[in-house]
Amino acid sequence: MAETLPPYFNIDPDQALSHLGGPADTKGFAEIARACSRGRADLASRGLEANGGRQLRLFSTWEITRYLIPVAQAHFRRVLKANPDLPQGRSEGRGSAKWFSLDEVLRLRAHFGQQGSRAKNYLPYRPAGLPAKILAVANFKGGVGKTSTAAHLAMSAALDGYRVLVVDLDSQGSMTSIFGGRVADEWGTVFPLLARHHAEYLRGENQRRLDRGETPLPLDDTLAEALKIRAPDLVQKTHWPNIDLIGAQLNLYWAEFQVPVWRMQGRGWKLWDALSEVLAADGILDAYDLVLLDTPPALGYLTINGLAAADILLVPMGASFLEFDSTGRFFDMLATTFGSIEEAENLAARALGRGELAFQWDAVRALVTRYDSTQQAELAMLIQTYLGPTLSPHRQDFTALIGQASEQVQGIYEADYRDFNRETYARGRETFDTTYAAVKQLLIGAWRRDELAARAAAE
Repeated sequence: MAETLPPYFNIDPDQALSHLGGPADTKGFAEIARACSRGRADLASRGLEANGGRQLRLFSTWEITRYLIPVAQAHFRRVLKANPDLPQGRSEGRGSAKWFSLDEVLRLRAHFGQQGSRAKNYLPYRPAGLPAKILAVANFKGGVGKTSTAAHLAMSAALDGYRVLVVDLDSQGSMTSIFGGRVADEWGTVFPLLARHHAEYLRGENQRRLDRGETPLPLDDTLAEALKIRAPDLVQKTHWPNIDLIGAQLNLYWAEFQVPVWRMQGRGWKLWDALSEVLAADGILDAYDLVLLDTPPALGYLTINGLAAADILLVPMGASFLEFDSTGRFFDMLATTFGSIEEAENLAARALGRGELAFQWDAVRALVTRYDSTQQAELAMLIQTYLGPTLSPHRQDFTALIGQASEQVQGIYEADYRDFNRETYARGRETFDTTYAAVKQLLIGAWRRDELAARAAAE
């Protein structure tokens, strides 16, 4: 039997031409974009309710007592019976389990926090008087599960009882889609917040120029309009009662072109402080417990703003040579970028006798995602050896549940466990629960350090 030649041999030129089609042009791009838009709407509709909005599923008594409120099911039922003013849930049939909305779960958790055993932590730790923590998920390599990890961390924290704001800095808007956000143009993204920060700098600079008898710099229509916008104006409610969203869409990418123009107009503008200072000034850090930033897969101005604003930086990576190498280059770029900003700022600071700039993060961790223990265990251990404590010892497994949930445009925590094999559900959920546990430990540790520092300063 003769061996078949590889498919790239003996390609007929005329046949190739017949498959080629006509030349492509910009109108063709628009047609492809429209087709993708139609397809995206169709796929997204799988996770939508009949009215076009998303709705979070209900949670069973078993799930609540297993994952959300740590009490025995029998005790849980006794508490409900003794307190008829508490949410009582609803049954899908006689004698079946009770089901509750997350709003109701949060009310129940508050009750147990006030009336339950002092030995159990029913309410999540958050020191009084301290601001929210900002967590950025970043890597400039795509396909490492960055947005999926960020979305599941937001959902984990919400199920834990924290108030979460998700800020999508990626113009692809994947995080926005996950939470059902709709953004018409760049004015519904963080773009006007960055513009406002620059406009406020220009106003201050113009006052100084007037004091020196110099001509003020012009504020164009974009900057004048941005001065009217505050961060809460951009916040959207999601189908999660304690997750809000500042979304993104394609036009946000123009910020990568506009920010350097603004920087040229005002060399003294500290663009890397724009996001953090606006969020603080607008009360966002008091209104939420956790602000979670999903950054673009590139080290541009939006990513720099997100990283500079972050208290905790999480870097997802795959357990492969190329992804390990790419992540190393990402950290090298971080060192070069933020080091150059510090060097430039501190030259001027030393000359003027001012305090020097030093970027600092509460914690930085790399996390292996989409992990296959049968194929990647040896390489993962080798990467752990090199990165040491910087690499979280937990590996985020890729399970069948992850693939099935994503096909339904859902996060794992949004999926009804009855739609899956119980073992598959437990295994898929466990990997994200463990990821959240590692991140929550960083969050609580950072808050505790701040709490002790504030106490020491007050003494």
